[in-house]
Amino acid sequence: MSELRSGSNLEKVLKAGHFALTGECGPPKGANIEHLKEKGSHLVGKVDSVNVTDNQTAVVRMSSWAASLILMQMGLEPNFQMVCRDRNRLAMQSDILGVYSVGVRNMLCLSGDHQRFGNHPESKNVYDLDSMQLLSMVKTMRDDGKFLNGEDIDKNPKLFIGAACNPFAEPSAFRVRRLAKKIAAGADFVQTQCIYNMDRFREFMKQVVDMGLHERCYILAGLTPMKSVGMAKHMAKSVPGMDVPDSIIKRLEGAGKGKVAEEGIKITLEQIEEFKQMEGIAGVHLMAIEWEHRVPEIAERAGLLPRPKVE
Repeated sequence: MSELRSGSNLEKVLKAGHFALTGECGPPKGANIEHLKEKGSHLVGKVDSVNVTDNQTAVVRMSSWAASLILMQMGLEPNFQMVCRDRNRLAMQSDILGVYSVGVRNMLCLSGDHQRFGNHPESKNVYDLDSMQLLSMVKTMRDDGKFLNGEDIDKNPKLFIGAACNPFAEPSAFRVRRLAKKIAAGADFVQTQCIYNMDRFREFMKQVVDMGLHERCYILAGLTPMKSVGMAKHMAKSVPGMDVPDSIIKRLEGAGKGKVAEEGIKITLEQIEEFKQMEGIAGVHLMAIEWEHRVPEIAERAGLLPRPKVE
């Protein structure tokens, strides 16, 4: 791993060897920020940083940078997300300079869900750069102090650079190679898609370790607790790149009336315990979607509190 390059708390936690915990907080579908603040309030002091999504699922929401500022004012460290779908390289570089100037120190580079899946399917996408090129551009801006056209930047945006990884997308044999490409492009840390098929993930991580990728990048395992049997079935059948084994659905179905959510949390806690011991895993990314109020409980039961104080 490289030396510390930013003022990121998440980077310091990982560099110090602590098992990291990141959360997620989606901006509102409007300008009313009270719900965002309410969700964020449950995460203060409970996570090392919080992902702030960028028009996730191609649905119009408050901008990631604006929501990041609001959460920063509450004492949270944001992982500012940027997708390639909506901006060209001019807008991307401009926003990178902007968020860094107001104190953002983490950035997650993503392709973005195609607009046909969202609430403006007739909109025109951009994709001037793909996620690999975006990673490389941010790294060049940070390390070389150069814009994409080669011109100098007067003050480098020293961001801790993140990427996403889906171990279960097809073709599955290419997943580890794609991760290696993202690390080579500039990813300092990686957050995976939600993991439910532990057998497949163990095999994926074996390949990661065999290639030494965990020594070049911090890998955070993605988790989303199941709230209901319906949620599990929807994710299994309708969410691309998601692998939810039948055994998970049957376990939730057998939990009994009123106990499914608790069983979903128990599954997540069991996974966290395994991830703590799994070679190559540096932490977990807990995506408790509209269930942020359960994060403190999950973190406490998982033995992840209090979060480490790092300087």
